[in-house]
Amino acid sequence: MDSREILDVFKKTGGILEGHFLLTSGRHSGKYLQCALVTQYPEYTEMLCKKLADLFKHKKIDVVIGPATGGILISYETARHLGTRTLFTERENGVMKLRRGFSIKPGENVLVVEDVVTTGGSVKEVIDLVKAQKGNIAGVGLFVDRSGGKVDFGVETKALLSLEIESYPPDECPICRKNIPLVKPGSRRINL
Repeated sequence: MDSREILDVFKKTGGILEGHFLLTSGRHSGKYLQCALVTQYPEYTEMLCKKLADLFKHKKIDVVIGPATGGILISYETARHLGTRTLFTERENGVMKLRRGFSIKPGENVLVVEDVVTTGGSVKEVIDLVKAQKGNIAGVGLFVDRSGGKVDFGVETKALLSLEIESYPPDECPICRKNIPLVKPGSRRINL
């Protein structure tokens, strides 16, 4: 599968949205990649996660971890292809944590996965959590890098799809000036 075929999967499943979106990073964008619309199809999830696993099969991976919610399915299916354990992190009072009895043993090699990154904030939080547990970061695997390769996690990072999609700080957003309603995908219209 090449980038064109992966982009076709996003288009076919309706995973590329246009409008005025509030991203997890707090930035605004006219385009949004909704990976949940892709991962609702097990055949696409399996195909994309196998490709992601293949990118890291040269490393000894003990654990695959992703942030909830976007990283849960990706972590599970990538770990299945690598033959490893899978974990996910959750926010508790605004802080990324391991819950549900999950833990990382000191020295375990951990692959961090995520659906989409713009600034990489959630992935950086997961990396910090893994390091605090004395795990080794073996790499970062992404379905989509919206930064066009600009985000740097300080480790080997591979994305199935790398796009440079413009995003804006809220006070500089040209879409806001057009009075187009701001939407946080997965929620109703937001009145700011």
